[in-house]
Amino acid sequence: MEFFVTYQAADHYSGDCSVAFVFKDTTHENRILQELLELHRFEAKLGETLMVGKVEGYKSKRVLAIGLGESPLTQKKYIKVLKSLSSAMDDTKVKNVVIPSLEVEGCDDSWLQITTARVLKNECYQIKKVGLELEKKATVLEAVNIHSENNGITEISKGVAIANGMALARELGDLPPNICTPTYIAERAQLLASTYNLKCEVLEESDMEALGMNSLLSVSLGSSQPAKLISLNYSNGGKEDPIVLVGKGVTFDSGGISLKPGSGMDEMKYDMCGAASVLGTMSAVAEMGLKVNLTVVVPTVENMPAHNASRPGDVVKSMSGQTIEILNTDAEGRLILCDALTYCEKFNPKVVIDVATLTGAVIVALGKHHSGVMSNDQNLADSLKASGISSMDTVWQLPLDDEYDELLKSNFADMANIGGREAGTVTAACFLARYTKNYSWAHIDIAGTAWLGGSKKGATGRPVPLLTQYVMDQV
Repeated sequence: MEFFVTYQAADHYSGDCSVAFVFKDTTHENRILQELLELHRFEAKLGETLMVGKVEGYKSKRVLAIGLGESPLTQKKYIKVLKSLSSAMDDTKVKNVVIPSLEVEGCDDSWLQITTARVLKNECYQIKKVGLELEKKATVLEAVNIHSENNGITEISKGVAIANGMALARELGDLPPNICTPTYIAERAQLLASTYNLKCEVLEESDMEALGMNSLLSVSLGSSQPAKLISLNYSNGGKEDPIVLVGKGVTFDSGGISLKPGSGMDEMKYDMCGAASVLGTMSAVAEMGLKVNLTVVVPTVENMPAHNASRPGDVVKSMSGQTIEILNTDAEGRLILCDALTYCEKFNPKVVIDVATLTGAVIVALGKHHSGVMSNDQNLADSLKASGISSMDTVWQLPLDDEYDELLKSNFADMANIGGREAGTVTAACFLARYTKNYSWAHIDIAGTAWLGGSKKGATGRPVPLLTQYVMDQV
């Protein structure tokens, strides 16, 4: 699917289809179209669609009417409209379409172009079944023309780049864990590096052992898959300190000795969606060629039970020198992230943002709508919240108070790796905060937003839009 900006009005478009947006309780300016809408009892409910044939006053072969509901048109409403547009094009012979310009509350033409391209391209994503060709739809929309009345604004390529980054994140997340291993993620990172001329470094277990990353390595002890620590560097911002993104990459999380219940355990292949999202963000930023310095760090392991796996009660020494009592081997994400966060200091970061499917508690707190964010820097938290609103990939801030940190006390080490039943998302962040005192840092818990379960099971590609928008906002 390709995207273009056109300055030609939708009713002058001579291609396959023109979109006509209709607010509820308003009359469309084209009288013939209005009569057809009334004939078909079209109520212009939000996302309601009606495909009609040739309409006098339009040069296109077809007209697709889409309801906008009540005025005003908000960002959330517009995204729902775009998804309805995509669905309406399925099983039609429409190969090209023009979308008229719209006023979305609080948004400019740039936002419209980026969002339209990103959402429509992301809607085309298909899960690749192992060993099978992609199921081809009866017809495929090949070209989308977005009408603009503002000459010189052409931001579509940014939306396409974000959608491509989301597709990479979704593909990695959806792959089965016997394919998407730590070694496989390292290979995909190296491929990304060769595509965009990035610097890539992959540390092996022996390298990590030499650096004292005993916390990270304790997680991979029970697995036959070797752990990796991957770093990618994109340098296009002069002498500026880099933005550093850290993504949790547990390619399968059995819980280790603290074994998870069997129901839904297959979804633990998605425990590497933090890693997938930061790699997707790197892809989007590099494709855009943004004038920024960006570093991505991915600690990746498989967490399995075995005779040599870590046990509850073990004490390990992290790269920072702090000791950790492992009370639950299923709280493994923080054990790999803490060493990765210490490792980040070598890059002299401007900010560090870690992304992780870290706690089930965040789903209880926020459901599937917002990702949770906690930070030692309120300005950084505010920037992420603003970028989330702009990208419609939102976060909600949770506290990071000292009282929660006290729940991590241990009689046998500097800290325990869990803080008890209460405030699990916050205490997990408090654990990570002990390793981020030397720089500005934020933690994003995406356990509720990284994938969907049930009949719609699949990775969402979040928070690639949020992270990419944040990087764009720093340029």
